Amino acid sequence: MFRAGSFVADHVSPVETEQVQPNGVDLTVDAIFETRGGRISRDGKRIGDRDLVDPDPDAGAYALPVGGYVLRYGETIRIPEGHVGFVYPRSSLLRNACMLHTAVWDAGYEGRGEGLLVVHRDVEIEPGARIAQLVFAEANHDGTYDGSYQGENT
Repeated sequence: MFRAGSFVADHVSPVETEQVQPNGVDLTVDAIFETRGGRISRDGKRIGDRDLVDPDPDAGAYALPVGGYVLRYGETIRIPEGHVGFVYPRSSLLRNACMLHTAVWDAGYEGRGEGLLVVHRDVEIEPGARIAQLVFAEANHDGTYDGSYQGENT
């Protein structure tokens, strides 16, 4: 069963009233990066170099041409025991020919996560814009998350 937005909000910081939705909490854009390289092997990983994308000062927004970007959320998330987190794109992102891809957020994870923003048509996104929604589902689990991304971006 998915939890109410008010429950999710108790595990997100900072959170404004307008971010709390019936079934989750909207996440905002903190930073956007272009990436280069990287390697995923059978026994580890090497994250590629990243270049911070600066917002266009005249537009007050990130001017993103077609391509793939790593997007960091502005909120710190704590996935409680007995739950799993999922992040979905907001419909306004989809309606602007963009997609946000994420992984499963395991029980016990804490940090400011990231997602893969795929831009299919040039778009402008303002810093702090709400672009995703975090939802929690109740779930059985074996242990809690203790991986290399624990505490990321905090």
